[in-house]
Amino acid sequence: MAAAKRRDRRALPDSSAGGRPGNPARTHRTRPMTSSIYRSPFVFFFPFALVFVPLALYFILRNPRSVSPILSVYERGLVKPNVAFHEILAEHSRVSENRTRKHFENPVLAYVTPWNSRGYEMAKLFSSKLTHVSPVWYELKSKGKDFVLEGRHNADAGWISDLQKNGHSLVLPRVVLEAFPAEFITKKKQWRKAIDIIVKECEEMGYDGIVLESWSRWAAYGVLQDPDMRLMALKFIKHLGEALHSVTSTTNSSHHLELIYVIPAPRSQNLGEYDFGPQDIQELKNAVDGFSIMTYDFSSPQNPGPNAPLKWIQSSLQLLLNDAKDGHMIFLGINFYGNDYILSGGSGGGAITGRDYIFLLEKHKPSIKWEEKSEEHYFIYTSNNQKHAVFYPSLMSISTRLNEAKKWGAALSIWEIGQGLDYFFDLL
Repeated sequence: MAAAKRRDRRALPDSSAGGRPGNPARTHRTRPMTSSIYRSPFVFFFPFALVFVPLALYFILRNPRSVSPILSVYERGLVKPNVAFHEILAEHSRVSENRTRKHFENPVLAYVTPWNSRGYEMAKLFSSKLTHVSPVWYELKSKGKDFVLEGRHNADAGWISDLQKNGHSLVLPRVVLEAFPAEFITKKKQWRKAIDIIVKECEEMGYDGIVLESWSRWAAYGVLQDPDMRLMALKFIKHLGEALHSVTSTTNSSHHLELIYVIPAPRSQNLGEYDFGPQDIQELKNAVDGFSIMTYDFSSPQNPGPNAPLKWIQSSLQLLLNDAKDGHMIFLGINFYGNDYILSGGSGGGAITGRDYIFLLEKHKPSIKWEEKSEEHYFIYTSNNQKHAVFYPSLMSISTRLNEAKKWGAALSIWEIGQGLDYFFDLL
């Protein structure tokens, strides 16, 4: 997944008003004090104020949030199809103070990326809602007849420790297998080398396992159309999972290291030779702890439209599972990024983050529409005589996809939490 582009936000001019000339000091005629205290109720109030006001300030400052607690987006009535831009601007940064309360009880895998470092902070802040966190750090590459695992320089030991200390989130960095597919898949000796490197890295760095991505690359190289090569590819994944399962986690002696495998979503109503299908799940289910399916990026600048139509998600789950008995093996992909497409003057545009989205709302003040067919929100705006369409996730669109995951007993995988709006986490 390519990193979302950043937009330069134009600095607003300084709007602070100039200082007003000071008012001339008023002169007061001094009146002689009377000896009667009945003419001075202030005499009674002043000692009371000396005691009460400091006490009130103490309790307010000691627990300021108790004055007006922020409720969840459900309790605030924000999860709905009809939403206005000013409502999003007012509410997107307000998150329920009860960060431990879960609305989605199944496992949640959250990806974080070095190019959106905000995700690291979100992972710590909402660790009680995230069962798995996958920092996008590693690539396993061919180097002659050997391999090199690149990416340890991205690892943040302090951040890993903070997540694991809370006792909620497992840390499974993503590893992209970039070794030459045709050579790698057919040589078991190379499997063993690659597996040893991965297991060693997990042990040395204190990881709870890995998320492996390789299927899309193998499909692109055309090796999966060959039945024998496909079978060998599945055997490698199985061997890797078994090797990880044989190692006890350094952070929890009652757990073994885990393997979650990334799979692309089917692009048509029928599975192709290169598609990952239900028979592959059956082959790997005992060696793999879950499958992270990329049910996003349905549209593109060449074919603008929704990010992940709900019917496409439903079709993908139906093709992969047939029924719900293995639904718990699926981590359903949810995008926290959106897309800003150019509709006129030639195709173009690309991915946007939550920050970009808020900037567009502030600048264009658009009318946000709910598209029934895809069950996503979008809006249209014009800039430099070019018409744009913006599809970005909303509370309602995410909520409908969470409900779909619940129907199948599926987990979630979020790409990626540094790109979303704060109040999205209330849904989890």
